[in-house]
Amino acid sequence: MFNKYIKLVIAIGILSVAGWQFYEGFIGNGIMFIFLAAIFVFLYFKNEIILLAFLRLRKQDFPGAKKWLDRIKNPQSALVRKQQGYYNYLNGLMVSQTDLRASEKFFKTAISLGLSTNTDLAIAKMNLAGFALQKNRRMEAQQLLTEAKKLDKHSMLAEQIKMMQQQMKKGGPQKMQYTKGVRRR
Repeated sequence: MFNKYIKLVIAIGILSVAGWQFYEGFIGNGIMFIFLAAIFVFLYFKNEIILLAFLRLRKQDFPGAKKWLDRIKNPQSALVRKQQGYYNYLNGLMVSQTDLRASEKFFKTAISLGLSTNTDLAIAKMNLAGFALQKNRRMEAQQLLTEAKKLDKHSMLAEQIKMMQQQMKKGGPQKMQYTKGVRRR
């Protein structure tokens, strides 16, 4: 809700009030103000709107998540670099079912800006591999799947990666065999 710099100014102001409370001998108040300042420092690194959008996505509420993300008017100035990565990552997840070109752009931007966890990075690369496979770019898809498999340390995506690799061996999602005028799948 607040700009990233305003959050830091508020945290510094609250820390100065905490120091004043310590000086006056009100130790409990000073500790409470330190915890309050820690909340604003936490929100500097983890944007509250992105956290709320993640909560909506966990409930499979895509329109609700999109509504929260639309509240961020200018992500380049309002968000830290990693937050911009997650902003693009979430947008890519939401439009991946409808607009493949926009989703691919969002995922590439998210990877270039950086994501905090290896699992998120693996999901982004796996989605990009799927887009490359649909566009018949098999070498790129294989490379992205290999990178996603390396990043998936807890084997959360092992089954999806295996399915995509089997799909690549079969010739992709839309390969058709024509034999003497008969169309077979």
